[in-house]
Amino acid sequence: MTGRQRLVAGLWPPRVTRAQLTVAALLFVLGLGLAIQVRSTSDNSALRGARQEDLVRILDELDHRTERLEDERQRLAEQRTELENSSDQAEEARKQTRLKERQLGVLAGTVGAEGPGITLTVKDRSGAVEADMLLDAIQELRAAGAEAIQVNGVRVVADSYLSGLEGAVEVDGNRIGTPYIFQVIGKPQDLEPALNIPGGVVQTLEKEQATVEVARSERIVVDALRAEKRPDYARSSAR
Repeated sequence: MTGRQRLVAGLWPPRVTRAQLTVAALLFVLGLGLAIQVRSTSDNSALRGARQEDLVRILDELDHRTERLEDERQRLAEQRTELENSSDQAEEARKQTRLKERQLGVLAGTVGAEGPGITLTVKDRSGAVEADMLLDAIQELRAAGAEAIQVNGVRVVADSYLSGLEGAVEVDGNRIGTPYIFQVIGKPQDLEPALNIPGGVVQTLEKEQATVEVARSERIVVDALRAEKRPDYARSSAR
């Protein structure tokens, strides 16, 4: 055997002790940790350079997003619980569908409704009350949370219109006369104050010598109905 062959035989295979393996493993873990730390520092550099106002805004947006997601999660969890607790899940689903249809029907004026609310009575002996004044009353009631309204037996919905001059008011083409009686379903504690704010509906009507009365009630019946209208062109996209 030559000298070169003896040298190679002495170096290969390498003889590695347990201590050397342990040191190598520790060095690998330390290097990996340093690499991760450097990458994390690089990713967060944009936030470190942001202004305090920007950071506060970002935190607010995250908080709001978290709240919305939590509300949605809670709502879906409640629906799931109702379905799971129902002995007949199909019947429960149909019940939820019928409830939604009725709610939409109330808004569209195609079904009757009853509940707490107010009766607004406007007596116009001088004939000075005009359509826009009554429209202001309707808009104020809607803004205060009115869910169903009828005036002198005419159902008022989202696309209703008032027209006419003093003493000749029409709601959706239907002639109405004094006294103008509004039957309104909603929270009485919100509806009545909305009409009585300074410079609001009641004061405006009283300036025209009209007599205005607002009465709260635990049961208001809105039974005037609108004919259901089918769209000419729109079709449901559900399959």
